[in-house]
Amino acid sequence: MAQSTRQPQATAIARAESPPADRSGLKNALMIVGIIAILLILWEGAKWFAAINNYAIALGPLHIDLTLLNNTQLPHLADIIASLSEPAQRNGPPLWQMLLESVAFTFYSAFLGFVIGGIFGFALAVLFAHVSSLQRGMMPFVVASQTVPILAIAPMIVVWMGRVGDVTLAVPLIAAYLTFFPVTIYTLRGLTSMPPTALELMETYAATTREIFFKLRLPNALPHIFTALKLASTASIVGAIIGELPSGIQSGLGIAILNFSRYYNQSPSRLWASILVAGLAGILFFSLIALIERLVVRWRPVESK
Repeated sequence: MAQSTRQPQATAIARAESPPADRSGLKNALMIVGIIAILLILWEGAKWFAAINNYAIALGPLHIDLTLLNNTQLPHLADIIASLSEPAQRNGPPLWQMLLESVAFTFYSAFLGFVIGGIFGFALAVLFAHVSSLQRGMMPFVVASQTVPILAIAPMIVVWMGRVGDVTLAVPLIAAYLTFFPVTIYTLRGLTSMPPTALELMETYAATTREIFFKLRLPNALPHIFTALKLASTASIVGAIIGELPSGIQSGLGIAILNFSRYYNQSPSRLWASILVAGLAGILFFSLIALIERLVVRWRPVESK
Protein backbone atom coordinates (compact mmCIF):
# COMPACT_ATOMS: atom_id res chain seq x y z
CA MET A 1 0.00 0.00 0.00
CA ALA A 2 2.82 2.36 0.91
CA GLN A 3 4.66 1.45 -2.28
CA SER A 4 1.58 2.22 -4.40
CA THR A 5 1.28 5.60 -2.69
CA ARG A 6 4.92 6.50 -3.32
CA GLN A 7 4.67 5.78 -7.06
CA PRO A 8 2.13 8.56 -7.87
CA GLN A 9 4.09 10.93 -5.65
CA ALA A 10 7.31 10.11 -7.50
CA THR A 11 5.54 10.64 -10.81
CA ALA A 12 4.22 14.02 -9.68
CA ILE A 13 7.68 15.08 -8.50
CA ALA A 14 9.22 14.02 -11.81
CA ARG A 15 6.64 16.04 -13.74
CA ALA A 16 7.28 19.08 -11.55
CA GLU A 17 11.04 18.81 -12.09
CA SER A 18 10.69 18.35 -15.86
CA PRO A 19 7.42 19.97 -16.94
CA PRO A 20 6.13 19.29 -20.46
CA ALA A 21 7.36 21.60 -23.18
CA ASP A 22 5.27 24.67 -23.78
CA ARG A 23 3.79 24.26 -27.26
CA SER A 24 1.51 27.29 -27.11
CA GLY A 25 3.84 29.29 -29.35
CA LEU A 26 3.80 26.57 -32.01
CA LYS A 27 0.02 26.29 -31.81
CA ASN A 28 -0.36 30.04 -32.20
CA ALA A 29 1.98 30.06 -35.20
CA LEU A 30 0.08 27.22 -36.85
CA MET A 31 -3.21 28.99 -36.20
CA ILE A 32 -1.91 32.20 -37.76
CA VAL A 33 -0.64 30.31 -40.80
CA GLY A 34 -3.98 28.53 -41.10
CA ILE A 35 -5.97 31.78 -40.91
CA ILE A 36 -3.73 33.39 -43.55
CA ALA A 37 -4.16 30.36 -45.81
CA ILE A 38 -7.95 30.53 -45.43
CA LEU A 39 -7.97 34.25 -46.27
CA LEU A 40 -5.81 33.65 -49.35
CA ILE A 41 -8.11 30.87 -50.53
CA LEU A 42 -11.20 33.03 -50.00
CA TRP A 43 -9.56 35.98 -51.81
CA GLU A 44 -8.50 34.04 -54.89
CA GLY A 45 -11.60 31.82 -54.78
CA ALA A 46 -13.90 34.84 -54.88
CA LYS A 47 -12.02 36.25 -57.88
CA TRP A 48 -12.15 32.89 -59.68
CA PHE A 49 -15.89 32.53 -59.01
CA ALA A 50 -16.58 36.04 -60.30
CA ALA A 51 -14.46 35.49 -63.42
CA ILE A 52 -16.17 32.25 -64.51
CA ASN A 53 -19.55 34.00 -64.12
CA ASN A 54 -18.47 37.07 -66.15
CA TYR A 55 -18.65 39.20 -62.98
CA ALA A 56 -22.43 39.00 -62.79
CA ILE A 57 -24.96 36.59 -61.30
CA ALA A 58 -28.64 36.47 -62.20
CA LEU A 59 -30.91 34.91 -59.60
CA GLY A 60 -34.31 35.37 -61.17
CA PRO A 61 -35.14 39.07 -61.03
CA LEU A 62 -32.11 39.72 -58.82
CA HIS A 63 -28.86 40.67 -60.56
CA ILE A 64 -25.66 40.74 -58.51
CA ASP A 65 -22.78 42.82 -59.86
CA LEU A 66 -19.38 41.25 -59.16
CA THR A 67 -17.20 43.78 -61.00
CA LEU A 68 -15.77 44.72 -57.61
CA LEU A 69 -13.74 41.51 -57.90
CA ASN A 70 -12.17 42.17 -61.30
CA ASN A 71 -8.46 42.87 -61.67
CA THR A 72 -8.87 46.66 -61.83
CA GLN A 73 -10.66 46.72 -58.47
CA LEU A 74 -9.25 43.76 -56.56
CA PRO A 75 -5.84 42.59 -57.84
CA HIS A 76 -4.47 39.10 -57.48
CA LEU A 77 -2.27 38.54 -54.45
CA ALA A 78 0.63 37.63 -56.74
CA ASP A 79 0.25 41.00 -58.50
CA ILE A 80 0.38 42.83 -55.15
CA ILE A 81 3.61 41.06 -54.20
CA ALA A 82 5.07 41.61 -57.68
CA SER A 83 4.32 45.36 -57.53
CA LEU A 84 6.76 45.72 -54.64
CA SER A 85 9.67 45.09 -57.01
CA GLU A 86 8.37 47.44 -59.70
CA PRO A 87 9.28 51.17 -59.82
CA ALA A 88 6.90 53.31 -57.78
CA GLN A 89 7.36 56.12 -60.31
CA ARG A 90 8.85 56.33 -63.78
CA ASN A 91 12.62 55.81 -63.54
CA GLY A 92 12.25 55.75 -59.77
CA PRO A 93 13.25 53.27 -57.07
CA PRO A 94 11.25 50.07 -56.56
CA LEU A 95 8.06 50.34 -54.58
CA TRP A 96 9.39 48.36 -51.62
CA GLN A 97 12.21 50.87 -51.13
CA MET A 98 9.84 53.84 -51.22
CA LEU A 99 7.45 52.13 -48.80
CA LEU A 100 10.30 51.23 -46.48
CA GLU A 101 11.33 54.88 -46.27
CA SER A 102 7.69 55.89 -45.78
CA VAL A 103 7.05 53.35 -43.03
CA ALA A 104 10.22 54.46 -41.21
CA PHE A 105 8.96 58.05 -41.17
CA THR A 106 5.47 57.03 -40.06
CA PHE A 107 6.79 54.61 -37.44
CA TYR A 108 8.95 57.34 -35.90
CA SER A 109 5.99 59.72 -35.66
CA ALA A 110 3.77 56.95 -34.30
CA PHE A 111 6.34 55.95 -31.67
CA LEU A 112 6.76 59.56 -30.55
CA GLY A 113 2.99 59.93 -30.26
CA PHE A 114 2.83 56.57 -28.47
CA VAL A 115 5.30 57.82 -25.85
CA ILE A 116 3.58 61.18 -25.41
CA GLY A 117 0.10 59.65 -25.18
CA GLY A 118 1.30 56.83 -22.92
CA ILE A 119 2.92 59.21 -20.44
CA PHE A 120 -0.07 61.54 -20.42
CA GLY A 121 -2.57 58.68 -20.05
CA PHE A 122 -0.55 57.07 -17.25
CA ALA A 123 -0.24 60.35 -15.35
CA LEU A 124 -3.96 60.98 -15.75
CA ALA A 125 -4.80 57.49 -14.44
CA VAL A 126 -2.52 57.93 -11.39
CA LEU A 127 -4.19 61.26 -10.66
CA PHE A 128 -7.67 59.76 -10.98
CA ALA A 129 -6.73 56.81 -8.76
CA HIS A 130 -5.69 59.07 -5.89
CA VAL A 131 -8.28 61.83 -6.30
CA SER A 132 -11.70 60.24 -6.74
CA SER A 133 -13.51 63.58 -7.02
CA LEU A 134 -11.28 64.53 -9.95
CA GLN A 135 -12.01 61.18 -11.58
CA ARG A 136 -15.77 61.70 -11.32
CA GLY A 137 -15.50 65.23 -12.68
CA MET A 138 -13.10 64.67 -15.58
CA MET A 139 -13.80 61.12 -16.73
CA PRO A 140 -16.86 62.16 -18.79
CA PHE A 141 -14.66 64.61 -20.72
CA VAL A 142 -11.99 61.94 -21.28
CA VAL A 143 -14.65 59.62 -22.72
CA ALA A 144 -16.22 62.41 -24.78
CA SER A 145 -12.85 63.21 -26.35
CA GLN A 146 -12.93 59.87 -28.14
CA THR A 147 -16.37 60.46 -29.65
CA VAL A 148 -15.07 63.30 -31.81
CA PRO A 149 -13.89 62.00 -35.22
CA ILE A 150 -10.14 62.19 -35.55
CA LEU A 151 -10.55 63.48 -39.13
CA ALA A 152 -12.22 66.59 -37.67
CA ILE A 153 -9.48 67.19 -35.09
CA ALA A 154 -6.46 66.46 -37.28
CA PRO A 155 -6.72 69.60 -39.48
CA MET A 156 -7.08 71.81 -36.40
CA ILE A 157 -3.96 70.35 -34.80
CA VAL A 158 -2.06 70.86 -38.06
CA VAL A 159 -3.11 74.52 -38.16
CA TRP A 160 -2.17 75.07 -34.51
CA MET A 161 1.24 73.44 -34.93
CA GLY A 162 1.80 75.44 -38.13
CA ARG A 163 1.30 78.65 -36.19
CA VAL A 164 3.68 77.45 -33.50
CA GLY A 165 6.25 76.92 -36.21
CA ASP A 166 6.68 73.15 -36.59
CA VAL A 167 3.91 71.35 -38.44
CA THR A 168 5.74 68.02 -38.15
CA LEU A 169 4.78 67.92 -34.45
CA ALA A 170 1.14 67.65 -35.48
CA VAL A 171 1.49 64.01 -36.55
CA PRO A 172 2.83 62.71 -33.19
CA LEU A 173 0.19 64.75 -31.33
CA ILE A 174 -2.59 63.21 -33.40
CA ALA A 175 -1.15 59.76 -32.68
CA ALA A 176 -0.96 60.67 -28.98
CA TYR A 177 -4.64 61.68 -29.05
CA LEU A 178 -5.60 58.13 -30.00
CA THR A 179 -3.07 56.60 -27.60
CA PHE A 180 -3.81 58.22 -24.25
CA PHE A 181 -7.39 56.97 -23.87
CA PRO A 182 -6.80 53.19 -23.59
CA VAL A 183 -3.77 53.82 -21.39
CA THR A 184 -5.86 55.97 -19.04
CA ILE A 185 -8.76 53.53 -18.79
CA TYR A 186 -6.77 50.31 -18.37
CA THR A 187 -4.19 51.82 -16.02
CA LEU A 188 -6.92 53.26 -13.83
CA ARG A 189 -8.59 49.88 -13.66
CA GLY A 190 -5.34 48.21 -12.65
CA LEU A 191 -4.55 50.81 -10.01
CA THR A 192 -7.99 50.60 -8.40
CA SER A 193 -8.74 46.87 -8.65
CA MET A 194 -6.37 45.72 -5.90
CA PRO A 195 -7.66 43.22 -3.33
CA PRO A 196 -8.96 45.16 -0.28
CA THR A 197 -7.17 42.76 2.06
CA ALA A 198 -3.81 43.59 0.50
CA LEU A 199 -4.46 47.31 0.87
CA GLU A 200 -5.54 46.85 4.47
CA LEU A 201 -2.41 44.86 5.20
CA MET A 202 -0.21 47.62 3.75
CA GLU A 203 -2.03 50.23 5.82
CA THR A 204 -1.69 48.06 8.93
CA TYR A 205 2.09 48.19 8.51
CA ALA A 206 1.84 52.01 8.18
CA ALA A 207 2.91 52.01 4.54
CA THR A 208 3.04 55.41 2.93
CA THR A 209 1.07 56.34 -0.19
CA ARG A 210 4.27 56.07 -2.22
CA GLU A 211 5.06 52.60 -0.86
CA ILE A 212 1.51 51.42 -1.56
CA PHE A 213 1.76 52.72 -5.10
CA PHE A 214 5.09 51.12 -6.01
CA LYS A 215 4.69 47.87 -4.07
CA LEU A 216 0.98 47.17 -4.57
CA ARG A 217 -0.85 49.38 -7.05
CA LEU A 218 1.73 49.49 -9.82
CA PRO A 219 2.62 45.74 -9.86
CA ASN A 220 -1.09 44.92 -9.90
CA ALA A 221 -1.66 47.39 -12.75
CA LEU A 222 1.23 46.29 -15.00
CA PRO A 223 -0.72 43.57 -16.87
CA HIS A 224 -3.52 46.09 -17.49
CA ILE A 225 -1.01 48.71 -18.61
CA PHE A 226 0.56 46.39 -21.17
CA THR A 227 -2.88 45.48 -22.49
CA ALA A 228 -3.47 49.19 -23.02
CA LEU A 229 -0.07 49.67 -24.64
CA LYS A 230 -0.74 46.88 -27.14
CA LEU A 231 -3.99 48.58 -28.12
CA ALA A 232 -2.29 51.97 -28.22
CA SER A 233 0.54 50.71 -30.43
CA THR A 234 -1.78 49.98 -33.34
CA ALA A 235 -3.83 53.12 -32.66
CA SER A 236 -0.68 55.25 -32.86
CA ILE A 237 0.09 53.88 -36.35
CA VAL A 238 -3.43 54.74 -37.49
CA GLY A 239 -3.19 58.20 -35.89
CA ALA A 240 0.13 58.91 -37.58
CA ILE A 241 -1.18 57.90 -41.01
CA ILE A 242 -4.29 60.03 -40.58
CA GLY A 243 -2.23 62.94 -39.26
CA GLU A 244 -0.01 62.93 -42.34
CA LEU A 245 -2.94 63.51 -44.71
CA PRO A 246 -3.79 67.18 -43.84
CA SER A 247 -0.25 68.10 -42.78
CA GLY A 248 1.15 68.39 -46.30
CA ILE A 249 4.15 66.26 -45.33
CA GLN A 250 5.43 64.48 -48.43
CA SER A 251 6.87 61.53 -46.51
CA GLY A 252 5.14 58.71 -44.72
CA LEU A 253 2.56 56.07 -45.46
CA GLY A 254 -0.30 58.56 -45.33
CA ILE A 255 0.78 60.47 -48.42
CA ALA A 256 1.73 57.20 -50.18
CA ILE A 257 -1.75 55.77 -49.61
CA LEU A 258 -3.33 59.05 -50.72
CA ASN A 259 -1.29 59.21 -53.93
CA PHE A 260 -1.89 55.58 -54.89
CA SER A 261 -5.62 55.91 -54.19
CA ARG A 262 -5.85 58.68 -56.78
CA TYR A 263 -4.57 56.29 -59.45
CA TYR A 264 -6.30 53.21 -58.09
CA ASN A 265 -7.91 52.18 -61.38
CA GLN A 266 -4.56 52.32 -63.16
CA SER A 267 -2.56 50.35 -60.59
CA PRO A 268 -4.63 49.01 -57.67
CA SER A 269 -1.83 46.66 -56.60
CA ARG A 270 0.28 49.61 -55.40
CA LEU A 271 -2.42 50.78 -53.02
CA TRP A 272 -2.94 47.28 -51.69
CA ALA A 273 0.82 46.93 -51.22
CA SER A 274 0.83 50.17 -49.19
CA ILE A 275 -2.05 48.88 -47.07
CA LEU A 276 -0.17 45.61 -46.56
CA VAL A 277 2.94 47.45 -45.37
CA ALA A 278 0.86 49.61 -43.01
CA GLY A 279 -0.70 46.48 -41.53
CA LEU A 280 2.71 44.86 -41.09
CA ALA A 281 3.95 48.00 -39.31
CA GLY A 282 1.08 47.75 -36.84
CA ILE A 283 1.72 44.04 -36.29
CA LEU A 284 5.43 44.72 -35.72
CA PHE A 285 4.72 47.42 -33.14
CA PHE A 286 2.13 45.24 -31.38
CA SER A 287 4.52 42.27 -31.32
CA LEU A 288 7.30 44.42 -29.87
CA ILE A 289 5.10 45.51 -26.96
CA ALA A 290 3.92 41.92 -26.46
CA LEU A 291 7.54 40.73 -26.30
CA ILE A 292 8.41 43.37 -23.69
CA GLU A 293 5.33 42.31 -21.72
CA ARG A 294 6.50 38.69 -21.63
CA LEU A 295 9.90 39.80 -20.33
CA VAL A 296 8.54 42.19 -17.68
CA VAL A 297 5.23 40.76 -16.50
CA ARG A 298 5.36 37.22 -15.17
CA TRP A 299 2.18 37.33 -13.10
CA ARG A 300 -1.46 38.11 -13.55
CA PRO A 301 -3.37 40.81 -11.62
CA VAL A 302 -5.57 39.85 -8.70
CA GLU A 303 -8.96 41.49 -9.08
CA SER A 304 -10.77 42.84 -6.03
CA LYS A 305 -13.94 40.99 -5.14
